[in-house]
Amino acid sequence: MTDQPKQVGGGRRSIGDVAPKLAALTDDVLFEDVWVRTQLAARDRSLITVAALVAGGDADQLRFHLRRAMENGLTETELIEAITHLAFYAGWPKAMTGISVAGQVFSD
Repeated sequence: MTDQPKQVGGGRRSIGDVAPKLAALTDDVLFEDVWVRTQLAARDRSLITVAALVAGGDADQLRFHLRRAMENGLTETELIEAITHLAFYAGWPKAMTGISVAGQVFSD
């Protein structure tokens, strides 16, 4: 068995030079462990993540996760509906920010 170099993940690419440990945890624990657990489908994890990011007002992370959600099978219509629904539970301003980010992502 040969040692293969570890592929550089998104965390390492985006923040690895600034915060190598946070980047490693992001890539190795979050995306290579938590996200691949079989107890929830990736589609469900994406919907939960988008909801949490909208509720938290985390627009920068939301951009990435909206794209990932579509890769995981969620449609634009479903994501818009989820954000609309969140307006009543997470707050109108956060939903408005979320839908603005979604509009930008969908038009890319």
